[in-house]
Amino acid sequence: VQLQASGGGLVQAGGSLKVSCVASTRTLHDYVLGWFRQAPGMEREFVGRISWSGRYTRYAESVKGRFIITRDNAKSTLYLQMNGLKPDDTAVYYCAADRGTASSHEWNTKDYNAQSEYTYWGQGTQVTVSS
Repeated sequence: VQLQASGGGLVQAGGSLKVSCVASTRTLHDYVLGWFRQAPGMEREFVGRISWSGRYTRYAESVKGRFIITRDNAKSTLYLQMNGLKPDDTAVYYCAADRGTASSHEWNTKDYNAQSEYTYWGQGTQVTVSS
């Protein structure tokens, strides 16, 4: 599976931005999807994830209440809506996918907050928030 992230850009603090990630597969419903980000000089970190059907999401505490992850399996696309952006949100944003078994048990027990659980990665899109 190939992932292509896009939609990044420059935005003022307090603004909003929506980035997308298009997958090369027509069976995106077979994959759990995640967003990660890497700021300059920092380790890549978990942003959020969404279950196979899109019913469940989890977010990092730093973005909870501001960021929303959705997916459109028919369009093979993952989205990250970012609101209330802060300069600390400046980073390259990566989408990631892992096939899994699409079970609630796996969603609740597998550490999909960890980068190591994801097999496929997009190339990243730069988001810069100015103060």
